[in-house]
Amino acid sequence: MLLLFMVVLVSSQAQQTPILSQYMMDQYQINPAFAGHDGFLNINLTAHEQWVGFDNSPKTHAVSFHTRLYEQSYILKENPVKKKSRRPFKGGRIGIGAAIFDDRLGLISRTGFQLTYAFHIPFEATQLSFGLSANAFQYKLDLDEVILFEEEDPYLLGYDGVMFIPDADFGVIFSSADYQVGLSINHLFESAWKLGNTGNSKYQLLRHYYFNVNYTFKASPNVEIMPYLLLKGSNDFSNLQADINLTVRYKNAYWGGISYRTKDAMIIMAGLRYNQFHFGYAFDYSFSTIRNYNYGSHEIIAGFRLGDPARRFRWLNEM
Repeated sequence: MLLLFMVVLVSSQAQQTPILSQYMMDQYQINPAFAGHDGFLNINLTAHEQWVGFDNSPKTHAVSFHTRLYEQSYILKENPVKKKSRRPFKGGRIGIGAAIFDDRLGLISRTGFQLTYAFHIPFEATQLSFGLSANAFQYKLDLDEVILFEEEDPYLLGYDGVMFIPDADFGVIFSSADYQVGLSINHLFESAWKLGNTGNSKYQLLRHYYFNVNYTFKASPNVEIMPYLLLKGSNDFSNLQADINLTVRYKNAYWGGISYRTKDAMIIMAGLRYNQFHFGYAFDYSFSTIRNYNYGSHEIIAGFRLGDPARRFRWLNEM
């Protein structure tokens, strides 16, 4: 039946967790320990349209916010963030964050929110960060578009159209002015959702793991080169996937990059920053045969930062 096919499809790893291309611009999307990590108040909007032109293709839209809480806060002071600053920091170890997101795959949509608490421990030239997020998802099936082979489909008996699922994520980051190493675990509860009244209709969210490492090389006073590696997998790691990215930044205001996602796609991205505002675009070219039936995947991220760079640790570079 068509409904069963859609449920099995959603239970795969690629569909349980949205695929994003510009996570290095808003790393809070992959690790809750990034909440407040850079010392600014950050707000980002992300729109990812996968396989444009393909019917019922995956779509993700999200709004995220995170900041640091300080004994002396300047989050409403709008100073340009492009100027370098290494002045001492004046306290505050707690970060908070929140996100609202909407994912759609075919007949199934997922809407939810995330609340995050992070704790940052500074050392002389490094920082250790921990983060924990509480999540809630609402799954909805578009019954108007379902085509049934049976008049009384057992998977729909007792189904009211909406399923609510609680969940949690955990992350840790060790970082300095030049490098970051992070690990996060999503879907800690491995929650399950159920259609109908039958015991066979239970499908479980897999626990997902993300490991990232990046390093920033100073090629010249105006040019920075940042290689970035992201490994992601679930449970038995049989479906382990790697994103290998290289980004070049010029005057901390313009950047371009290329990324290779194993078993999947090549990604080209570019962006710019003007004072507090930034904008980025990414195009994914798929290696699979599905590329013959769509116009690629497109992602846009836009956001801004507020805050005085003097609030930051002296070793933190401008992002």
